[in-house]
Amino acid sequence: MSILFQGLKMITSSGIQKAQDFIFQEGKLIPAANEDYSKSYDVLDCSGSFASQGWIDLRCGLGEPGLEYKETIHSLCDSLTASGFAGAVVMPNTEPVIQSKNEVDYLLNKSKKYKAELYVQGAVTKDTDGENLTEILDMHHQSDVTIFGDGTRTLANGDRLMKILQYLQKFNGVLFDHAYDPLLAIFGQMHEGDHSTRLGMKGIPNLAEDVAIQRNIEILKYTGGRLHFQTVSTSKGVELIRAAKKEGLNITCDVSIYQLIFTDQDLLDFNPDYKVKPPFRGEKDRSALIEGLKDGTIDAIVSNHQPQDYDSKFMEFDLAAFGMIGLQTFLPAMVKLESELSWETLIQKVTEAPRSIIQKENDSWTIFDPNEKWTYSRKSNKSLSQNSPWFGQELTGKVKFVIQKGELIKIDE
Repeated sequence: MSILFQGLKMITSSGIQKAQDFIFQEGKLIPAANEDYSKSYDVLDCSGSFASQGWIDLRCGLGEPGLEYKETIHSLCDSLTASGFAGAVVMPNTEPVIQSKNEVDYLLNKSKKYKAELYVQGAVTKDTDGENLTEILDMHHQSDVTIFGDGTRTLANGDRLMKILQYLQKFNGVLFDHAYDPLLAIFGQMHEGDHSTRLGMKGIPNLAEDVAIQRNIEILKYTGGRLHFQTVSTSKGVELIRAAKKEGLNITCDVSIYQLIFTDQDLLDFNPDYKVKPPFRGEKDRSALIEGLKDGTIDAIVSNHQPQDYDSKFMEFDLAAFGMIGLQTFLPAMVKLESELSWETLIQKVTEAPRSIIQKENDSWTIFDPNEKWTYSRKSNKSLSQNSPWFGQELTGKVKFVIQKGELIKIDE
């Protein structure tokens, strides 16, 4: 299929290029030469649409194996493609945990037939219990895993963290960690502040995250290696990482896109769809996250897609599971943030930056219309889970095409 995209604007980290024509042929998107292609190509009017490298998500939850009722490889890959993502790092929190060559190979082999690329985060402790180390070197040498971490579980044991950072230096692997002190956050349901007090909820203080980030930085100074902080949510955490980067430490970090949209005030009606970890913080923290993205302290933006089944989510707030699905609403969320963060910044945080962090190439493109309106519903939802506060809303921003593995995929309603 050969198509002429007329008036398409390409976004890179250096700016938005002026509108020009592109042709898709032989599996590639290339600028059109100064000649009339309209007679030999199908023509699409793309005035107002943007194109960029295919997006990469550094933090996605998966249910398969063992929790297929939440999300399968099939449903996740469908969701990724429909949302404009060329690939995603999947966390190891399945049953069994992705912690050996067998689980890694199962996931990679089963996902080969899909267009979205899955990058495995291998568990670093058995059953993600934070204690006994997995066969890290075997997963790397046998299945080429270079990304390691315990996914939704934090590495609270400093000794284990130190040894893992030392092991990963043997092959330049990167450790992903959702840093928080579990005892300081114990029984917490939302951000600790005025709203948690008013609602009578046990809070998760900023201190729980700040202490863990500071500890991990100090350990990294001692061991060396590569450390990636996931889902940073506090202003102090941003300051600590900014200072560590200035010292020359090999640190990167990301933020969940919904941390940039919501605050703890959104929990006043006890909607369990807003119950996430880390929790929505206050406006001061949200503003600090925005500034961290602008100055490069925060390297990437992630969906933190966490599918949860109906029974574990729709109950009393303090009993409900943490997590929100976030792939199909990712572009509409970026549209909401464009007034604070430019398109150049937003796209860089989901293309060049994540590719650099995981050191993976992906020859893909995403074409989207930032002004098209559509309604997100349970019918249009690609995920097997429905834990999203966006259902029934008219959203702005629609992915139109994804070019992946040499194929042009039209994203239908």
